Amino acid sequence: MKYAFLASAAAVLAFQSSAAIAQGNTDEQPEINDRDIVVTANRIESLASRTPIALTAVSGDGLANAGITNPTQLDELVPNLSIVRGNGLQITIRGVTSTDGTEKGDPSAAFNVNGVYIARPQAQEVSFFDIERVEVLRGPQGTLYGRNSTAGVVNLITARPRFELGGSLNFEYGNYNDVFATAVINVPASETLAFRMAGNIDRRDSYVRNFSGDGFDYDPYKENVAGRLSALWEPTSELSLLVIGDYADLKGSRINTVPTSNFFTGAAPVDPAGNATLPNKPVYVDSDSDEQRKTSTVQQWDPYNHNTELGLSAELNWNFGPATFTYLGSYRESTRDTRSTIIGGMNRATFAGDYWQTSHEARLAFGGEGPLSAQVGAYYFKEKSGIAFFILDPQSLGFPPIATQFGFPQDPTIAINQSAFGQATYEVMPDLRFTAGVRYSNDEKSRVGATVFDTDPAAMIPGNRVVLQVNDAARTFDKVTWRFGIDYDSPVGLLFASVSSGYKAGGFNDGCLTGPNAPPQCVYTEDELFYQPETITAYEAGAKFRFDALQLNVTGFHYDYSGLQLSQIGDFGGCGNCQLTTNAAGAKIDGIEIEGTLDAADGLLLRFGINYLDARYSNYSPSRVAGSDTITLDFSGRPLARSPEWTGNLGINYALELGNGGSLVFDAGTRFSSSYALTDIGNLIDYRQPSYTRTDASIRYNAPSGSWHLAAFIDNIEDEIVLTSAGYGNAGFDGTAAFADPRTFGVRAGIEF
Repeated sequence: MKYAFLASAAAVLAFQSSAAIAQGNTDEQPEINDRDIVVTANRIESLASRTPIALTAVSGDGLANAGITNPTQLDELVPNLSIVRGNGLQITIRGVTSTDGTEKGDPSAAFNVNGVYIARPQAQEVSFFDIERVEVLRGPQGTLYGRNSTAGVVNLITARPRFELGGSLNFEYGNYNDVFATAVINVPASETLAFRMAGNIDRRDSYVRNFSGDGFDYDPYKENVAGRLSALWEPTSELSLLVIGDYADLKGSRINTVPTSNFFTGAAPVDPAGNATLPNKPVYVDSDSDEQRKTSTVQQWDPYNHNTELGLSAELNWNFGPATFTYLGSYRESTRDTRSTIIGGMNRATFAGDYWQTSHEARLAFGGEGPLSAQVGAYYFKEKSGIAFFILDPQSLGFPPIATQFGFPQDPTIAINQSAFGQATYEVMPDLRFTAGVRYSNDEKSRVGATVFDTDPAAMIPGNRVVLQVNDAARTFDKVTWRFGIDYDSPVGLLFASVSSGYKAGGFNDGCLTGPNAPPQCVYTEDELFYQPETITAYEAGAKFRFDALQLNVTGFHYDYSGLQLSQIGDFGGCGNCQLTTNAAGAKIDGIEIEGTLDAADGLLLRFGINYLDARYSNYSPSRVAGSDTITLDFSGRPLARSPEWTGNLGINYALELGNGGSLVFDAGTRFSSSYALTDIGNLIDYRQPSYTRTDASIRYNAPSGSWHLAAFIDNIEDEIVLTSAGYGNAGFDGTAAFADPRTFGVRAGIEF
């Protein structure tokens, strides 16, 4: 199958290339388009149009023109990308994703800020201001980026200090009392030292409408204040040191879910006693936005979140002649303090967490003048956390009257990664290059914790705590990932093909391993307690065509996906409301991506894209247990979650030059998606998001010389409520759905000096 697919993709690309050559000038390379930007996707600088991977790069100005102020909006510009809010950001690229946002889970797409890997999804959204560019790499990036990049990589690069005095102030106000304001000042201290300071306020009310009568206010949904200080020292043209410190204070109710009954009827777990052969398929009921965003779930106390982020990174670059040495080090701390209401509004809950991570990477890059270029490097990462999640007054869950709280104190949870890598490119003849790379990764994971319930001191229980289950586990994983590629600079653009592999480390579930010397609470076998790594082998072929007015990127791909990790929440083996992650046997993913821009006339730019994706389980049989009954269903051939078969976008941008030297810029774009699955695997319920379109429009006035601007915008004109998750919950409780932004509108203004 995969070879037939690649042959078909290669034939399509060859036909398009031949047709383009017949129409174009075959004697000389086309000029670089003004929209081409420098990227560091391959850990060295290169033009996006000359980087032989499936890549979308958007400059800071491009983000501003499109009105993108947070990562969840990037799917408007990037093929086969979905970024939604759950327990932090959940990133899905080409159908590959992870739903485990806990302290022991790992994402499937790496999220990097200024080259530093951000491990926790809860910390990934707070740096989205004063941005130089965003790069989204689609497909496994296991050679240069290592583990947890089976889906791809999102690189966020913030603006560097410049050796000139300047600054800017940008402000947005919209419905839902949305305020997004960023202030920047850039100061050169000398000819070799410059500083850049940026501050940001990000606030809005909740999209959820409270009809519970509980008297609690969900507003603001978020109230974030963040700052960043950067220093750049360049004593010579061969030596530079960039130091960045950042801090964020994050508050808000974070109420962002509603009952699944707002969208579906007939949702119920598959009954094992009923000998079902298919997942339950609830019926989607369409209604207007106001109705879909209602909740009647009662809050038992005022919802509260107060989280902090603190980070420091340093990047040293030294070109000493035969090679360039790069060192990138970082340290980050996070805290979380949350109180919420769970289990269908029945119980109060608290969550407290402290996290830190450190990483160190050293690289040597050789060549650039001759036919051979190469880089080698080593990487070290360590993450440690301590968390405590408790459900208060748990009698409704069957606990005795003496129980005051039930929960999961886990401290510490530790993850360590050590790896070494190398990649080389050789130009075998003019404009034809071969690339080969390899990486060895070693991952150590461990946790000390328990499932407990605490008791009233009057009960005279030793330590006022009953340990129901010990959650101690440790495991080591290692993997070699690799990449082979070929690329050719044709007269009309870059042609490339590759085969590569990706890897995400395995882990462990709640519980501990049984054995002759194990505590009595340790009852799980190795197969029950541990899950294995997931791996991908990706075959890809593509082209980046560049003509006078047209830029066109075409990519075809096939994935062999093994051991994909799937997570569900429930009472498995008496563990309580815990999360279970297991490995599905395998999946196959095929797709084609087409994206481009056309300069249709003076000042008129058209952008377009269409993507086909066939992401399905090849061998997977999930089970559901209820009492003494068990049912196992065959999911072979069924689609992966969040994987619409067809997506695409169409946009127009028109700049009208005015007589005073200013300009009016009109922009409109629509994104469409076919329906996709949001399967609740634990209950075997097949929720589906119907097909939809979402359209945005804006008009912006730019003053002469770009000194200030004023704009009005409206996003999601259709007011389409798009589901990002849906679940029945444990024992019928917590049946909740989350959704993307409804219709928003407002004004933006900014000045530069």
